[in-house]
Amino acid sequence: MVFFHAFAHSIKLPKKNAIFQLNRIGMDIAIIYMLFLNLLVSIPSFVQYVLAGDGVAKQLNLFFKIIYYFIFHYLPLSIMVFALLSIIAGIGTLLAKLMGRKLKFAILWKMTVFTTTIPFLLYALIGLFFSIQDRFLFLFCAYSLLFLFFIISVYPKRRKK
Repeated sequence: MVFFHAFAHSIKLPKKNAIFQLNRIGMDIAIIYMLFLNLLVSIPSFVQYVLAGDGVAKQLNLFFKIIYYFIFHYLPLSIMVFALLSIIAGIGTLLAKLMGRKLKFAILWKMTVFTTTIPFLLYALIGLFFSIQDRFLFLFCAYSLLFLFFIISVYPKRRKK
């Protein structure tokens, strides 16, 4: 239920109510949510890998193909996505300081996770019908940064002492 709640509010971003509802969701839920999104993004390449296969993978049993896929595709993709989210959240932290907002890295990282919902869904949907490389996921960094700017601007400014 929490994941559906997170999904519903992440679709509504950058509305103020959605931002504050997502801010109440825990970091553990955000991480599992991102792993689900990564799994969703991996479906088109997984289907292509299982059906076509290449090189050594063509000779493997289906069970070993699945294990091989998750070790050599899903795991590196997840690590890259988490690193990229951290970079975007770091840029967001600098942006928040420039805008005079009192936001921490963890909140911005969590919000960055939720901004990736629409781009990842689009990527998975397009990937089912057309051949797309994983490099196109980098195009969505600008989308996340733009939404992160809108999210930061919703939060109040720091009080001057």
